[in-house]
Amino acid sequence: MNEPRVNYDVLSPVQFLIRSANVYPDKTAVVYGDTRYTYSEFYARVNRLADALKKQGIGLDDKVAFLCPNIPPMLEAHSAVPMIGAVLVSINIRLSPSEISYIINHSDAKAVFVDTEFAKSVQPILKELNQVKFFVNICDGTDERPLPGTDYEDFLATGSPEPMPVAVENERQVATINYTSGTTGLPKGVMYHHRGAYLNALGEILEAGMDSSSVYLWTLPMFHCNGWCFTWAVNAIGGTHVCLRQVVAADVFRLIEQENVSHLCAAPTILIMMITYPGAQQVKMQRPLQILTAGAPPSPTVIQKMEAIGANITHVYGLTEVYGPHSVCAWQEQWNELSADEKAKIKSRQGVPYIVSRHMDVVDLETMAPVARDGKTIGEIVMRGNNVMLGYYKDPKTTEKAFRGEWFHSGDLAVMHPDGYVEIKDRDKDIIISGGENISSVEIENVIFRHPDVLEVAVVSTPDTKWGEVPKAFVVAKEGTNPTSEDIINFCKENMARFKAPKVVEFCQLPKTATGKILKFKLREKEWEGRDRKVN
Repeated sequence: MNEPRVNYDVLSPVQFLIRSANVYPDKTAVVYGDTRYTYSEFYARVNRLADALKKQGIGLDDKVAFLCPNIPPMLEAHSAVPMIGAVLVSINIRLSPSEISYIINHSDAKAVFVDTEFAKSVQPILKELNQVKFFVNICDGTDERPLPGTDYEDFLATGSPEPMPVAVENERQVATINYTSGTTGLPKGVMYHHRGAYLNALGEILEAGMDSSSVYLWTLPMFHCNGWCFTWAVNAIGGTHVCLRQVVAADVFRLIEQENVSHLCAAPTILIMMITYPGAQQVKMQRPLQILTAGAPPSPTVIQKMEAIGANITHVYGLTEVYGPHSVCAWQEQWNELSADEKAKIKSRQGVPYIVSRHMDVVDLETMAPVARDGKTIGEIVMRGNNVMLGYYKDPKTTEKAFRGEWFHSGDLAVMHPDGYVEIKDRDKDIIISGGENISSVEIENVIFRHPDVLEVAVVSTPDTKWGEVPKAFVVAKEGTNPTSEDIINFCKENMARFKAPKVVEFCQLPKTATGKILKFKLREKEWEGRDRKVN
């Protein structure tokens, strides 16, 4: 872009770390176990990673994949990779080898960094990854190097700690690609640009009420929408990242108390884990704990119990395609006079657009005209603005469909209340949200269809006290066969990520239309009869 430098600057989330390293050089930036990095040390490590990548020939638009939990290397990658104009591909650590192979190959990743715990998911597919130039082992507390290639710390040692220039000339160039399953069963690569990541990070700061004293606990996966952009937001205000390899209730509460945690993000599943932890009531919080939750509206009981131990719950809503949260149930002062149940009901709404989002509506599915603001008329949630993805990587047709009418179509069906707050009622897509993870029913069906004893299958959500909802498979067996539920579930676990496998299998005849189309909504109604289906 040939804009005048005197009144224009390229927006990139990488700039946040550079500023904080200058303003707060001696302040603690990252905490992980006994390891602590100041902002100057954190910035030096990021520069080393960036320089080491450049020395390996990684540059503009090259893809760098990370398969890593919420530990410092994953955090460092979020600044180092886009700093040199390359593109970060964060991979869900719960995926199967075949899914990981697809993402690495589809994204054209040239470098792959793998935490040793998850090397077993990469070892079986090494021969399939022909485009990868090199691997790096992230050895967290171990000397093992299960993949060909050097250790992460040794790799950093090849780079210089001196400040690297931010190689971003166009703020709309791709910064990261996040893969989401969608309804087709094949992961789709959602492209984030630097401008959107920058602005959405600022939005998180504003809506979460963060400042330089904020201490953020990493209970939300960094691989999910780049941690809703908190990977950059915490840097922007000079806050402290508290990394957490595994989300275990005892560790969560210990760190909240020990590190004086002020903020965290989590799916309702994590909140349920927290309130059912035996020692929850004994935790001594030194400050109010601000929690942003999404994936499903938290129940009134969960909200009340979390707030009883000193937390404040804010419900946000979004999708991978909009950098994570796009709207928030912004609190109104007059609601403070309501009963706890009434407050919780309001807090479960999807709310209004973030300050930086602005554009969100509920429209008629056919005409795209805004629906009546009566809290009853159902339409589709549509969004547009700086925090809408650039599109799906190498998939222009799906991108065009998602952007029809110059809006991003969420596929979520909702109503608009008279006060302008959105509330989701159902899903246009057959996505199952289990513990905050999106699971495609079509993907599960495609796997089950491969079982030699299966004639027909339909997968819908069914209520679950722990996960909110889980997949349930309705199966018609081939004549002369007698598969069991355990057979089907184990087959799924062997052929896809284990968390996507159905928890329940029922053998029956499937309801169909006169033309043979399976009526999945009838199966779903049966499962949810007498209960409100909770969707995000």
